[in-house]
Amino acid sequence: MKFIDIIILAMIAAFLVFRLRSVLGKRTGNERPPQNPYGDSTQTDNRETAGDDTVVALPGRGPADDIPADTPASDGLKAIREADSGFSVQEFLEGARAAFDMVVTSFANGDKETLRPLLSDEVYENFSGAIEARDKAGETMEMTLVGIREADVLEANMDGRVAFVTVKFVTEQIEVIRDRDGEPVSGDPSKVTTVTDIWTFARNTRSRNPNWTLVATEAPN
Repeated sequence: MKFIDIIILAMIAAFLVFRLRSVLGKRTGNERPPQNPYGDSTQTDNRETAGDDTVVALPGRGPADDIPADTPASDGLKAIREADSGFSVQEFLEGARAAFDMVVTSFANGDKETLRPLLSDEVYENFSGAIEARDKAGETMEMTLVGIREADVLEANMDGRVAFVTVKFVTEQIEVIRDRDGEPVSGDPSKVTTVTDIWTFARNTRSRNPNWTLVATEAPN
């Protein structure tokens, strides 16, 4: 009877082992690693697509995105952008503001050396002539640029390889000219004046030199 009981128990154990294997299955070596429920769900996707050459990165925001729409200068700015892929309106205006400050300050101080690389030949001759006439008269000019209120692109165009951009500056300045004795002959050292200037800058888009040159000035007021 004992032997019969042992045989029956062995048969029951073998049956249970068979059932467990059929339910749980067998490892084949091709199973996916267990996924971390707290990890980044994109990690698995990235691993699976790392070798896929069809993945295309989305383009970032480029310089052309800052060209204003529906303005008189829009088409000209787009033409400049096509000729010079690195052209940015925002960066240009930042440089124009800095150039305006440098030019008017250098002109007031009679610093022709600083003015020379910033101006075209014609504009330099006009500025240089005004400085020499002031020196001959024994006059000095004091100018304080209080601030640039506006710097807006009015016009833009391409002429061959050369890009032209016209900017309207509205600034606040304190300006006075003194004679040999230091007495004011024009201007008021205690008065802030609003001044509007229209300047045109030019640059050869094929040149490696990124700097723009002041080629024309106008003072409507």
